[in-house]
Amino acid sequence: MPGPLDGIRVIDLTRYLAGPFGSMLLADYGADVVKVESPGGREFRSDPAAPDDYFFLVANRGKRSITVDIKKPEGRELLARLLEDADVLIENFRPGVMDELGLGAESLTKRFPRLVYCGISGFGADGPYKDRPGFDQIAQGMSGFMSLTGTHESGPTRAGIAIADLLAGVFAAHGIQLALLARHRTGRGQVVHTSLLESMISILSWGAGMYFESGTAPGPSGQHHPLSSPYGRFRASDGFLNIAAGNDAMWEKLARVLECEEWLADERFSSVGGRVKHRDALTVEIEAALASAEVDSWVERINAAGVPCGPVLDLEQVFADPQVLWREMVVELPHPQRGTIKTTGLPVKLSETRGGFDRPPPLHGEHTEEVLCAAGFSDEQIAALRSRGIL
Repeated sequence: MPGPLDGIRVIDLTRYLAGPFGSMLLADYGADVVKVESPGGREFRSDPAAPDDYFFLVANRGKRSITVDIKKPEGRELLARLLEDADVLIENFRPGVMDELGLGAESLTKRFPRLVYCGISGFGADGPYKDRPGFDQIAQGMSGFMSLTGTHESGPTRAGIAIADLLAGVFAAHGIQLALLARHRTGRGQVVHTSLLESMISILSWGAGMYFESGTAPGPSGQHHPLSSPYGRFRASDGFLNIAAGNDAMWEKLARVLECEEWLADERFSSVGGRVKHRDALTVEIEAALASAEVDSWVERINAAGVPCGPVLDLEQVFADPQVLWREMVVELPHPQRGTIKTTGLPVKLSETRGGFDRPPPLHGEHTEEVLCAAGFSDEQIAALRSRGIL
């Protein structure tokens, strides 16, 4: 079954994580993504003598790889030849690098009017920080995200994954699809740009809203929702679970299922505001009640009572979870170096144009001949380009 982006050709010049993750999302839903890599090295894969590592594998499934030295004039002309039949170019060089190579957004969209040109940077295409190198943790800190994460004791805390990189990839893929939709009406491509910083700021949501409303920057909320209680992480006899009793009706149900109905007569806990104010005392009492049974038991009983509840799982438990497996969020792919690799599944399911992937992350330059032959290069031309170090 073809994916919704079937027939879309993407030229992918990205490295590291943000750009590759964004172009992988396009490949997942049917786009033909041609990853352009340097011929001389595997600096974004692994040690040259070792199989590709998971840093590369998790963000490059479904793509084809070619090697082209775009620092050389012949390499840039080869790239331009590929762009003649391409719909999208995506890159995550520092702003200005593509212009220095003669491949900037303005020149390419003028030469190829239907091209959607997407750039990803650390801080934006312009502005006082545009030339700064951008890395995930720097963006997490500068966006305010880290100030909301952690506890007062721990201080600002990063997310456990490279969330700024990954979100920038998500928003890049989103922007590209919007531009393709607009092109369907206008016949013209356009320039799309996002950054790690802007992606992180865009998800601040109620955190930003609290600041806009009060004028005071909220601090870290730790393991609990800052505006509701009990709504957070609690300890049972053998581990942790999350409970989200987000309103008074759920609070009453929780008190009853924990067999602590006396809480309902306690003036400290009679309103959401009171429960937030006395959160520490309430947490102590809830955890004392939860200590009588294991997490799995409480998850069943609390959910059955009509209160949202779930265990705090490690990744081994996540990827053995029946709901996760049922929704095909673990997928195995054959790989020429590793035999079989596991990867995460598609987060969005479409009923008619489902998408999917059966192509593993490509080996370095694996599809160079295939792509160039399809673009009209002869075997002799490809051999000559190889002999001159262009491929």
